[in-house]
Amino acid sequence: MPMLPIHNETEAGAATDEDRRPTVVAAPASVSPELSNRPQRRTFTAADKQRILAATDRAADTGGIGAILRREGLYSSQLTDWRRQRDAGAFGALRPVKRGPKVSEANPLAAKVASLEKNNAHLTRCLARAEAIITVQKKLADLLGIPMTPDGGAL
Repeated sequence: MPMLPIHNETEAGAATDEDRRPTVVAAPASVSPELSNRPQRRTFTAADKQRILAATDRAADTGGIGAILRREGLYSSQLTDWRRQRDAGAFGALRPVKRGPKVSEANPLAAKVASLEKNNAHLTRCLARAEAIITVQKKLADLLGIPMTPDGGAL
């Protein structure tokens, strides 16, 4: 907490400025703890947006729409965006959306594809081992002089 120097006025005539020592007083308290740290963004539900749009559609006289906008604390650009969404038939678009990067939905076939790829890799490894074993058996049969049939089997 910063301390502020205050001069004592009762001894003003008796001493010069160099002889006085400053008196230290505490600084005033900081911001009230009742205030929020960060303001919240206003959000409107789809029902609120439709209610405001219906009210502005009924208020066709001069100044009626402006009065509604002032009462609700809106800008005309928000009203324009809401009308465009309503006219496009996107009632779901009138609902507020979460800000930030969108999370894509998982493909329902992705788990099956991953399982099949894992199975395929396993079978490929098994086939490579079997071919290696068959090659070793052929070489061993050739070394031992065991005749092989044309299909690869021993006689």
